Parts: sequence; C-alpha cells; structure tokens
Amino acid sequence: MKDSNFLKENNARHLWHPMAHPADSLAIPPEIIVGGEGVTITDVDGRTVVDGVGGLWNVNLGYSCQPVKDAISEQLDRLPYYSIFRGTTNDLVIELSWMLRAFFEPDGLSRAFFTSGGSDGVEIALRLARQYHKIRGEAGRVKFLSLKKGYHGTHTLGASVNGNSNFRTQYEPLMPGCHHIPSPYTYRNPFGETDPEKLAQLCLAALEDEIKFQDPSTIAAMIMEPVLGAGGVIPPHESFMPGVREICSKHGILLIADEVITAYGRTGAWSGSRRFGVKPDIAVTAKAITNGYFPFGAVMISDAVSEVFENDSSGKAAIGSGYTYSGHPVGAAAAIACLKETERLNVKDNAAARGEQLHAGLRRLGEKYDLVGDVRGGYGLMCALELVSDRGTKAPIDKATISKVQKTAYDAGAMVRVSGNNIILSPPLVLSEDDVNTLLTSLDKGLGSV
Repeated sequence: MKDSNFLKENNARHLWHPMAHPADSLAIPPEIIVGGEGVTITDVDGRTVVDGVGGLWNVNLGYSCQPVKDAISEQLDRLPYYSIFRGTTNDLVIELSWMLRAFFEPDGLSRAFFTSGGSDGVEIALRLARQYHKIRGEAGRVKFLSLKKGYHGTHTLGASVNGNSNFRTQYEPLMPGCHHIPSPYTYRNPFGETDPEKLAQLCLAALEDEIKFQDPSTIAAMIMEPVLGAGGVIPPHESFMPGVREICSKHGILLIADEVITAYGRTGAWSGSRRFGVKPDIAVTAKAITNGYFPFGAVMISDAVSEVFENDSSGKAAIGSGYTYSGHPVGAAAAIACLKETERLNVKDNAAARGEQLHAGLRRLGEKYDLVGDVRGGYGLMCALELVSDRGTKAPIDKATISKVQKTAYDAGAMVRVSGNNIILSPPLVLSEDDVNTLLTSLDKGLGSV
C-alpha cells in the first residue's frame, strides 16, 4: 500500500465517487479507510470507529467473518471463474440455489437468478415481470408502479422506478410507463396525515386509484422495499405491505419485493416480506448475501411465476437477460459460507434487540435536540434521524451543518451516513450493546456540536 502522504495527496484527484459531486470530494476529501475488524473500521490516520453504516447496508457479519474469507480464497485456487450462460454451470451455484430455495421457502420463493448486485437484480426482476405477462398472452402489461422515496438502484430502468429525484433529474428522460404513489412517510406526505395506520390506508387508496387510472391490463408489476432504506428509512404500518399484496393480486399485477437491504436479517426477520407476512412474486436480494466481500446478488422467483416460464412451449420464455458475472463461482462460494454463518449466528434476533436499543436511544436524542425533526426505526437495525433547521416548518438542515454533525460523530468514535438531511444508521447485525452505546454517545456529541 502507498504511504499516507501519497494517499492524502491524491485523494479524490483521479477518481469520481458514486453519489457525490466531484467538486465536493475535492474540497472535502473522503475519509480513507484502510482496515476493518469486527464492527469497526480504521482510517489512514489510525483512528478506529464503530461502523454505523455497515459498509453500505451490506456488512451484516462484520469485517472478521473468516468462513467467508476462507471460502473466497479456496475457490480462487480451485475455479476462479466460469460462465453459467447456456450450456455450462458450476457446482457451487447449484448448491447455493438449493440453499436459497430452503431459506426463502416461507416467502414462497423457489428459483434463483444470479446477478452481480442489487441494481442488476432490479433490472432482471422488472424485465422478467414484463416477459411473464407476454408468455401468458398479456403483452400490454408493460408499466410499473413504485413508491415515492423508494430506491431501486441506478440502472436506467431501476432509476425510472426510483422515487427520489436525486437519481432521476439529471438523467431524464428515463423509461416511460413508470408511475409513483406516495410512500407511508408520516413526517412528510401530501395528505398531512401523521397516524401511521390511517396514512397506510390513504397510500393504498392512492395505489388503487392509480391502477384504475392507468388501466390494470397495462401494468406489469409493483416494486417496493418492505421498509424503505436509502430514501431515509421509512418504516410503514404493519398493514401497508399486506394491503399492497392484496391490491396487486386483485388486478393480476406482480409484486416485486426489493429486499436488497432487508433480506438476511436486517429487519429482525429473515426477509422484510416475511416480517409483514407477505409472499411476493419476485424478490431482489444482494448486499448481505456475501457480507459485502464479493459483488453478488440473487433474484428469487415464486413457484407461480416459475411455472409459467418452465411450462412454456412457444419459445417466449427464453431468458435474454444475464451478466458475465452471473453465478460467479467465487461469489457463490462466498454466499454459501455467508448464508451458513448468518443462520448459525441467528443474526436476525440480535438485529431486533440491538435495533430496539438503538431506536430508543435515538428517540432520547430527538427529545434533547431541537434540530432532530423526526426519529425513524422500529424494524431491526434500520434507523434514521431527520434533521431540520426549524421544527415548525420542517425546513431541512443545511449541508454544512449536517456535515459537521457527521464529522464530530466520527471524531467521537462512530461512522454515520448522511443522505440529504438524514442521518442513516445501518450497522452490522453482530454489534453489541456497547457498540450501540458508542453510536449513541458519538451522535450525541455530533448533534451537540451545532
């Protein structure tokens, strides 16, 4: 590795960072992370902090998961790559597909289509949804519905169903036929409704209205996160996702669950859909499937959808989608080891307990500081603070102030994520009570610095 002087001198000068303005990265160079152990990360200056971001929602098992590291190393020696395009496969994707079928059986999902990550998976899921209807003779079903504030990656079709203008405006025009309904966001919504149950019903009514306006026979699928993540952690009322499922079923619309963040334990259940007792037609998973150690994803498909494809004799079910790295043997090895360790540690239960502790601590901070407009959480280790300059008007806090909160918290011992005027927390699922306390005391110092 180059020395620290070289790294600091060249930081952000020769690369553009995702989700950042190049000028901002030059003006305020990113923290240079050079090590990770357990639930902590270490920067180039030797400072070690608790990672409240979990990498990027994906390092559920922390940075010292030796079984996954060993599986990657061993597979690199045995078979570092081979394609699973038509005519060839590898042993580990076969084993992994069998394991995933068992893992997602309670969700009614039985087939796996492997990808390189979440954005790839969303693209596959949307394409398969259109293809499903074409095979069945309903070629007019091409439109998609999604939630405002929802996040579904940044490929063009995924960006088109995204519900956040930050990922849309500079890239428009996007794909036609993508329509959005209000999300069950109690702090900001067009109905002025703060009661979660009443708001859920209003959003469901808006969904029903949009379906009627578009004509159900033109809609292929509804895609949604069980708990909205990157949009600011928006926890819905328990009735919301079951209500979406019921409406979609009534109109012959497929329900795609974007479980890229929520699968594998983060919500306190093995999947977000399971947390709400819903069986989607398709689910997109990635991130924690390899603990972030290798780019990999799996789109899971229900029996009902897979039967339409597998029983087709017209040729329309030939899948014309896939990636060079679909079913990568090293990724499959990592996923097998990760899934075994995820289940062995039963991380969903710790996510539920530590999530409750974290959410309660954040509520206390919300009572202490006026700049905290809203505190969100309640479903495992997915929490957020929305910061405002005025509680009465809910005016978002400015970039400089929230950046100071983040920087002070980091100096005090915790990495937290800024997204707009939100502080988002998505730590590894293996963190301890003491680790949660470190997150809270660091945030306390951050909020108290402004």
